[in-house]
Amino acid sequence: MSDDKRNKTTVDIYGQPYTIVGTESASHMRQVASLVDEKMREISMKNPYLDTSKLAVLTAVNTVHEYIKLKDELDQLQLELKREKD
Repeated sequence: MSDDKRNKTTVDIYGQPYTIVGTESASHMRQVASLVDEKMREISMKNPYLDTSKLAVLTAVNTVHEYIKLKDELDQLQLELKREKD
C-alpha cells in the first residue's frame, strides 16, 4: 500500500468515530462505514441486549455470509458464461 496514494477519513460507526486509511476514495470509505453502521443498527434492533463486541462480531459474521453467497453466485455465473463461450 506504500506505493499507492493513501487517503485518510474519519467516519462514525455505531456512535464511535474511526479513522480509516486506505487507497480507496474517502467517499468509498464513508460508504463502507455507512453500510457497517446500518448493519450493526439492524442487528441491534433485533437483539437489543447485545454488547458492542458481540454486535460487531455478529455484524462481521453476517457480512461475510452475504459476501460468500455473492461470491458463489458470481462464480456460478462466470462458469455459465464460460460454458456458453465453449
